[in-house]
Amino acid sequence: MKSVKNSIGLTGNLWLNRAENKFLGGDRIALLEMIDELGSITKAAKAVGISYKTAWDTINMINNMAEQPLVDRLTGGKGGGGTSLTAAGKKIITQYKTIQEEHRKFLDNLEGRLGDTDSLYQFLRRISMKVSARNTFSGSVTNITTGAVNAEVTISLKGGVPLIAVVTNGAIENLGLTVGSEVYAIVKASSVIIGTDLHDAKVSARNIFCGTITKIVEGPVNTEVDVEIGGGNTVSAVITHDSAVKLELKIGGHACTLFKASSVIIGVN
Repeated sequence: MKSVKNSIGLTGNLWLNRAENKFLGGDRIALLEMIDELGSITKAAKAVGISYKTAWDTINMINNMAEQPLVDRLTGGKGGGGTSLTAAGKKIITQYKTIQEEHRKFLDNLEGRLGDTDSLYQFLRRISMKVSARNTFSGSVTNITTGAVNAEVTISLKGGVPLIAVVTNGAIENLGLTVGSEVYAIVKASSVIIGTDLHDAKVSARNIFCGTITKIVEGPVNTEVDVEIGGGNTVSAVITHDSAVKLELKIGGHACTLFKASSVIIGVN
């Protein structure tokens, strides 16, 4: 059953432009409609939640940009004057509503073509997450081995790439982790070590990923290195400039990344 909470609906802001400048949008149309209904700039401004000065300035701008004035202001008289829409003003409101209806039909059709939006929702949640760590991977828990204090968690990343994390048993409980849980694995770039040939190396770090160098950003002290490890996953490392020089790292070259399981932070939605 599709989750109503996680379903995505499409909305859009519609603007009419003139000379590459925004001319009429939903907020200005609402102001014009209130002027037409109430016959007063003061009352119309209050109805749409803006100041009288903002309403006055907006009307001046609209009239200046329009081929014909859309608002007619009457001054003086027993009632102190009033405000009304011109025939051109009423016509453009009708035209805007027609465009708005077609725009809504377009969005409704697009929603239908998207189908199940749960996966899109999860993707947007992932890319909107803000963390300082350079490496954020999404995956699912495939195994949890619990010890006296800590637990070892195996996470399957995109393409089936396995990643190992060690966290406390309390973290397992607090995060509600079980086999099948969708999680994020977060690793600081400074925790990643780079090597050029670690396939057969015997090291204590549980996570060793080898692949192709896709980016090198050199600095006077540190160098940033990105390594594509397969499955669409890229590991970023920050190492010293001297280390990068000694390793003779080059874009397109082979490199291995490694980091401890204890360097992995697990996050959930």
